[in-house]
Amino acid sequence: MTTFSVCLTGTKYGCGGGGCGACTVMISTYEPASKKIRHYSANACLLPICSLYGAAVTTVEGVGSTKTRIHPVQERLAKCHGSQCGFCTPGMVMSIYTLLRNHPEPTSEQMIAALAGNLCRCTGYRPILDACKTFCKESICCQRKANGKCCLDQEDDLFDNKEKVSTSLFSTDEFQPLDPTQELIFPPELMRMAENQPKRTLVFHGERVTWISPVSLDELLDLKIAHPKAPLVVGNTGVGPDVKFRGVFHPVLIAPARIPDLNVLKYTNDGLTLGAACSLSLVKDILTNAIAEFPEEKTRVFCAVLQQLRTLGGEQIRNVSFGGNIISRKSTSDLNPVLAASNCMLNLASRGQKRQIPMSDIFADGVGNNTITPEEVLVSIHIPYSRKGEYVAAFRQAPRRENALPITNAGMRVLFEEGTDIIKDLSIFYGGAVLTTVCAKQTCQTLTGRHWNEQMLDEACRLVLKEIALPGSTDGENVDYKKTLMVSFFYRFFLEVSQSLKTMDPCHFPGIPMEYGSVLKDFKTRMPQSIQIYQDVGPSQSPQDPVGRPVMHQSGIKHATGEAVYIDDLPPVDGELFLAAVTSSRAHAKIVSIDTSEALKGAGVFDVITVHDVPAANEFYFSDDPEIIFARNEVICVGQIVCAVVADSDVHAKQAAAKVKIEYEMLEPVILTIEFSGSFLPSISLSYNCVFLIRSGEICIGGQKHFYMETQSMLAVPKGEDEEMDLYVSTQHPAIIQEMVAASLGVPANRIMCHVKRVGGAFGGKILRTGLLASVAAVAANKTSRAVRLILSREDDMVITGGRHPFIAKYKVGFMNDGRITAVDAKYYVNGGCTPDESVLVAEVSLLKIDNAYKIPNLRCWAYVCKTNLPSNTAFRGFGFPQSGLVTETWITDVADKTGLSPEKIREINMYKKNEQTHFKQKLDPQNLIRCWNECMEKSAYCSRRTAINEFNKQNYWKKRGIAIVPMKFPFGDLLTGKADHQGFAAALVHIYTDGSVLLTHGGIEMGQGIHTKMIQVASRELNIPMSSIHFCETSTTTVPNACASIGSAGTDVNGMAVKDACQTLLKRLQPIIKKNPTGTWNDWIAQAVSKVCAYLLCYNENCGQFSSCGLCSSIRGYNEYMDWEKGEGHPFTYFIFGAACSEVEINCLTGDHKNLRTDIIMDIGCSINPAVDIGQIEGAFVQGIGLYTMEELKYSSEGVLYTRGPDQYKIPAVCDIPEQFSVSLLSSSQNPYAIYASKGIGEAGFFLGCSVFFALRDAVTSVRNERGLKKTFALNSPLTAEQIRANCADAFTEMVREGEEGSVPVNIKVGL
Repeated sequence: MTTFSVCLTGTKYGCGGGGCGACTVMISTYEPASKKIRHYSANACLLPICSLYGAAVTTVEGVGSTKTRIHPVQERLAKCHGSQCGFCTPGMVMSIYTLLRNHPEPTSEQMIAALAGNLCRCTGYRPILDACKTFCKESICCQRKANGKCCLDQEDDLFDNKEKVSTSLFSTDEFQPLDPTQELIFPPELMRMAENQPKRTLVFHGERVTWISPVSLDELLDLKIAHPKAPLVVGNTGVGPDVKFRGVFHPVLIAPARIPDLNVLKYTNDGLTLGAACSLSLVKDILTNAIAEFPEEKTRVFCAVLQQLRTLGGEQIRNVSFGGNIISRKSTSDLNPVLAASNCMLNLASRGQKRQIPMSDIFADGVGNNTITPEEVLVSIHIPYSRKGEYVAAFRQAPRRENALPITNAGMRVLFEEGTDIIKDLSIFYGGAVLTTVCAKQTCQTLTGRHWNEQMLDEACRLVLKEIALPGSTDGENVDYKKTLMVSFFYRFFLEVSQSLKTMDPCHFPGIPMEYGSVLKDFKTRMPQSIQIYQDVGPSQSPQDPVGRPVMHQSGIKHATGEAVYIDDLPPVDGELFLAAVTSSRAHAKIVSIDTSEALKGAGVFDVITVHDVPAANEFYFSDDPEIIFARNEVICVGQIVCAVVADSDVHAKQAAAKVKIEYEMLEPVILTIEFSGSFLPSISLSYNCVFLIRSGEICIGGQKHFYMETQSMLAVPKGEDEEMDLYVSTQHPAIIQEMVAASLGVPANRIMCHVKRVGGAFGGKILRTGLLASVAAVAANKTSRAVRLILSREDDMVITGGRHPFIAKYKVGFMNDGRITAVDAKYYVNGGCTPDESVLVAEVSLLKIDNAYKIPNLRCWAYVCKTNLPSNTAFRGFGFPQSGLVTETWITDVADKTGLSPEKIREINMYKKNEQTHFKQKLDPQNLIRCWNECMEKSAYCSRRTAINEFNKQNYWKKRGIAIVPMKFPFGDLLTGKADHQGFAAALVHIYTDGSVLLTHGGIEMGQGIHTKMIQVASRELNIPMSSIHFCETSTTTVPNACASIGSAGTDVNGMAVKDACQTLLKRLQPIIKKNPTGTWNDWIAQAVSKVCAYLLCYNENCGQFSSCGLCSSIRGYNEYMDWEKGEGHPFTYFIFGAACSEVEINCLTGDHKNLRTDIIMDIGCSINPAVDIGQIEGAFVQGIGLYTMEELKYSSEGVLYTRGPDQYKIPAVCDIPEQFSVSLLSSSQNPYAIYASKGIGEAGFFLGCSVFFALRDAVTSVRNERGLKKTFALNSPLTAEQIRANCADAFTEMVREGEEGSVPVNIKVGL
């Protein structure tokens, strides 16, 4: 579907495992019997093409294009600013489009569910959901105000009437209507084929695999006898990942989806029978209808199963088979525990025999169970009606509420003697505990005959913990947490049943305390309400001037139609080879030998590339320790590239790479954590007089993976003469790629041409690491004289590259009783990984930004960069400040705890309040900091909500709410080490053609932040021509040499000034013509210029540095940034960005789960060039910050092997994680004299504000602990996961687990802890 042969590259390959939704397509099938067409979304990366016989596949290209007609979904997603880097956008379009084909006027719940399987790393989801709302039939507005307006509509209440503000980033009047009659029809030839051709067995023979699709049950049973080890494939969510990621090989695959017996739907006297090949989506719809039709007493099993189906995977995953989920017997199945507990029956068939067994039988003896023989097939599942006095429930806890495998799940059922609370029958099943679903059989037998009371509850919990022994975890999950969840789930079941008994007979059954009731309601994902407020342009501004207006992303439409080209979308080059890296499986070892003989025998293999093939530099010394292309004699981390295989296809290259045999000799020590490392770089410090210290503490902050949607990607194309090579790379820094590749090949930089059209997300992760990978591809291309394409799989990308630096911070803080902080002494230990990369800079930034928004009279701080045997950590959005700022806010809350004052009071007392100096002696005007804080306090209604939250917490025991408000001072500028070659220089090249059209080129990279859009806005204003007359082609070292990296939020600042200056120079040269014809048009002036002036007039290059590609060059003075580390003073930053965020959360004390209820953000970003882009950057960064502080947990084995290497294990925020109410306001009347049009660089600053959620969670946990009389002082680390929350909400259940055993040590390493 996405192959080059059909030229359909819109569908993106994001993860290969169905976890990100980037590859979503729509599948349409026709059923002759009912004459109905069914549309469903699916993950193309998992969908075997053989399974699509007779089906129509619609990719994003089939929905609409700029060459034909843009579909309303594509138009609205683009115009609502729902794409940034754009890599995930085609998948979003297809999920929404498929829903609309089935439901032209969907509910908001249906829309949210449709996007549950799609991830976005850039936008924060809000603008995507804004586009979705325009299709929903009901109003999303809460209408809580007395006048019927939304509670978030604050424009009338909170703004001075003199200020002209706007709350609209797009106009719905521009949207074309959705007309279902204009959609693509189902292909008539497929319809005729389905109606006229008799069903026949399909057999497809591949290179290594045979696919057989029978049409009758008898034929299937014969095939099972002939091929007893052949798996049955319907959805391919089990077999597919095994084949792709675990090296499992099946020579024969049997696809039974077309067999009628396996698609049965039948109601009987005692329940519902569903075919094993029915999709989970179909089962969900059937159960929903049944619940509406039958009395509540009969549908309790249905309700429990439906409860699990709502959060099981995304919509794409739910479109796979019901039976496959059961027969796999995987511990991670959310359905198996509840189906087994509910006495569901499995209908099995083999040649000459049919039988029915209880589903619980297949879990009776654990993993070794052989109840189902290899010749048997699961035909259908019978789900019984519930009976009078029978109660059923299902529970789960996962790293993310939706589209995530569970940590632990459970299914429970109890049947009482009629009219009593005496247990007649009890079933308890758990998943996630061991390798398959387990039954607490002995516990259930012991409790039968007991009354349903607290004595039974206590005994049940102790029996369950004793009966179900959990082995030491191999995937990093804490065993004690799983045990706590097991007993917490049973307690929740106890409460539910007790409440139901009271409802049945209030006179005999007491029910549960009122304050316990809220825990019976699970958190639901609802369509968020949001508002965005910004200052509108002045009335005197020309309507043609786009600056300050919410202009759509320059590539927004192309993102939505799939026409935006990324590296892997480039058409194949003749003779092109594909490269697969062979990486180290050891963290620290000597390479004894490399055997490539088997790999070279593989089909399509061209060669193996090693360090001996590097013509020149294999090591790059940006500091004392080198960055390495290929390991030479020793490996220093798991994931280090040892060699690479090039072959005629990606599949052949990966197959051959797996056959390379490397012999190692282990070396000591293997250092993975900061505690056992030695600092391999000099410590950095700022020292001041320190006074009496009172409070000391420590916090550990884990790392974070960039998880850009487009993995590391590059195409190296030798030109065939003069040692020239074209490099097409997904990078933030073409100049460094050019430099590194030239050095590795031993050629001048002028022979290497680096091209970047756009980047599918980067966040700091596509600079030095990309340079090393590009060198690998270039060396291979140089050796083979062929084009070489290197596209890392998601798993390889996460294993090979590093991420955000883990921190351990130790601090002492001195303060007065009134909350005034007098002194701070802090030490930071930074996990740099195996090579330096940018670690020194990160350490420097963390020290310079340690104060955040607070005046600290006496400060001493140190930072140590520690060398470990992990992949080298590198730049990441925020660059040290997200870690340093979190430490600062942690000791702020410590002071609050100690003094008894509220955290916001401590913040207010110690905030910068007047013109003064920072701890490094740079002048600071905090006026806008105070304005942001005050506006955030007011707009968030913090004080009244604080009171309401206190009242809520009094009335609810098992659920608590928390709120926190956090200020931010984000210094802008990165020339911290005087490396003028690294950052700060920009260039622009502007062409005017004879027809008046303008071609703009600059050194910035478009990676979602809208820099090209903003540069076109700048050129439009300066030249006074429409944006439509200006085109941007690509960033290339051939047009703009030696440009700075697009990092540190500086892209618009430096490139904008270069574009402005270039345009002004051109206009200056046109002035004589304009003066002679002042009433003429732009085209008139250009035509006159062409006829009168030589060609140099129409081409001008403006370079901010000392290099230029032509003789006409002027210079713009760069920022005057410096830092004297010996004196501890300087002027390292150009200006400051201010902000504040208030977040409210609700936690479930039994599971540790939480819900983000509301966030209000105020940001001072000067005069916004494009409010839509800037607000999108703030929201996207904030949600990414939520990921760092609450979700994204990296786990390694004790040997340094990364466990969390894909979306199945590593959870970034999804639609379900954004606040239900989300408000972003840009501070009005703010100016910045240091940047283009008084704007500010905004890409990174919003990230830190995600910690407001962290501290809101801390506030909720504090409420729990205060209520339970627990030790007041406690420490929380980042990420603040459900496991940590649950552990700190200590109760009888956590104590019960501790009593059982002192605690199991998980065999995993949490880096930073």
